[in-house]
Amino acid sequence: MALAEYVKAYKLGKKEYQARILQEQNPTLPVLDEILPTRGTFSEVPLGLVQIPMDQIVGTKTEGRSNAFAANFMPILKENTEFAHKWAALSTSHENEGIREPIKAYEYMNRFYIEEGNKRVSVMKYYGVVSVPGNVTRIIPKRTEEKENKIYYEFLDFYELTKINAIWFSEEGRFAELQAAVGKKPGEYWSDDEKMNFKSIYTRFSAEFQARHGDRLAITSGDAFLAFIAIYGYEPVCEMTTSELKRLIGKSWEEFRLLETENDIDLKMNPGREKKSILGRLFPFSTTRQKIAFIYEKTPESSAWTYAHELGRLHLEQTFPDEVETRYYENVTVETIEKTIRNAIEEGCNLIFTTTPAFVQASVKVAIEYPELRIVNCSLHTSHRYIRTYYARMHEAKFLMGAIAGAMAENDRIAYIADYPIYGCIANINAFALGAQFVNPRAKVYLEWSTKKDCDLMENIRKTKATCISGKDMVIPAEASRYFGLYQMEDGQPKNLAMPLWDWGKFYEQMTRTIMNGTWKYDDDPAANKAINYWWGMSSGVIDVICSQNLPEGTKRLVDFLRKTISSGELNPFLGVLHSQDGVVQSDPGRSLTPEEIITMDWLAQNVIGSIPEEEELTEQSWPVISQQGVKKKEG
Repeated sequence: MALAEYVKAYKLGKKEYQARILQEQNPTLPVLDEILPTRGTFSEVPLGLVQIPMDQIVGTKTEGRSNAFAANFMPILKENTEFAHKWAALSTSHENEGIREPIKAYEYMNRFYIEEGNKRVSVMKYYGVVSVPGNVTRIIPKRTEEKENKIYYEFLDFYELTKINAIWFSEEGRFAELQAAVGKKPGEYWSDDEKMNFKSIYTRFSAEFQARHGDRLAITSGDAFLAFIAIYGYEPVCEMTTSELKRLIGKSWEEFRLLETENDIDLKMNPGREKKSILGRLFPFSTTRQKIAFIYEKTPESSAWTYAHELGRLHLEQTFPDEVETRYYENVTVETIEKTIRNAIEEGCNLIFTTTPAFVQASVKVAIEYPELRIVNCSLHTSHRYIRTYYARMHEAKFLMGAIAGAMAENDRIAYIADYPIYGCIANINAFALGAQFVNPRAKVYLEWSTKKDCDLMENIRKTKATCISGKDMVIPAEASRYFGLYQMEDGQPKNLAMPLWDWGKFYEQMTRTIMNGTWKYDDDPAANKAINYWWGMSSGVIDVICSQNLPEGTKRLVDFLRKTISSGELNPFLGVLHSQDGVVQSDPGRSLTPEEIITMDWLAQNVIGSIPEEEELTEQSWPVISQQGVKKKEG
């Protein structure tokens, strides 16, 4: 009977062997001794008895037994050999009482190579055993700049905290992201219960992911798991039943496929053009009435950001009185956003705008369940397939604002108040600083953050002796405040010079038109498998600068000139040689930064006095936004 099992395993081995030969791949097991770098470039560390994940056992230590197995560890020696009879005896032992004797293995780059116990591993792989105990020696290579080496050293830090070796990622930074996703601080050790819970849910997830042929994707199970808990939350995932887990993994598959793409965001820099067939132009089809929901974190009376979006909603109603019906939900929190979206769906809304980055997770989660709905989130550089995101190129307006400040600053000192260190915000600061330098090479921009803890903002600005201040982009009518846009202080009162404008009404109008005329579907190329992010600017009318009567005519003409050249594409604020506080960022005088480089900036221009704060320096109220959109400082 046991020999019959060997024959089945032998057939699996031969099938794997032949498939690899046809693909011009090594058909037998990799040999660690042939893979290791030269002596002196690595160290060995005994780990003692370790539970080894079976799918991470990939080869043998020495060449001796490698040719007895195909690359999947199934045997390829005929059934009349001594090897076959020993394998069959181990098979009987496993079925009767289980194989308990530890194997001996080496771990290199979180893959395991067997020194003693190759046949035991083969038998257990055949029977689908998840892990095996083994005495392990870890081989640690020297640090290099290679990507896989960097990931491995991140794994070593993670292993030190958790003693978990079952998970692996294909990109840098994801072990730290996992640490945060499960609710642990950097450097915080895991308890035994936390380790056990994680191993349980990850094993279940990985099994379901692989059962759906996750191995055909160019990502690891760990990559998929991290994306999954980013959507559903770690604790809720731990509580899921197997059937629920299986269902949601299937529904989330496009999110996993998106991880395969290096440039996974398709930035739409301008509104798409209407595409109609000849028949469609001759006989226009009636448009389905749009019932649109706007979901706000605060109220228009308490938040300038919400007020701007509310103006956009009202503009939409006025523009399409017969085709569009809108409703809004205010004072929504991260805890209530999912319920609010579901309420909007129950009330018949077929297009939903969630107007803050903090609502991304819930937006994706609900969108996966309702693929026929359109859910759009106001955020930048957010990579999801089930929703689309939108933002505006405010840095174009900030360049103009900086030019005005450079012209009007009497002592070359300008203060700039920023809110969150998120994607897009750093570009705004730098564009403003470059605009000031464009007009006044001596201009210095003193950076302050309104969301920093224990910060006396106005006192800090007073100490800079700045004669121009860039404050909030706009204010709510109820405040009746003049502390917005770009202003100077005269006799203790602000004298307004200019303000940037977010015209969300223009955006919502054009976005609604794309749905009505069918352009929406043409924005998505299924073959490209990318997230769609609308990032429109001055050329689309969604961004502008309004000048005050207090500005000199010459400065107004300069603003008009810069507006036209930016709108036409003749001028990019980030064109030419660029210097950061740490040195040259770009040395080519004829090159402009790419949209990706602008969005993900993690540096400040040379003439900025200040720094980008860490999360712990900011108020707790800012953390939901920072967790979704916070700029991540790149190493090196």
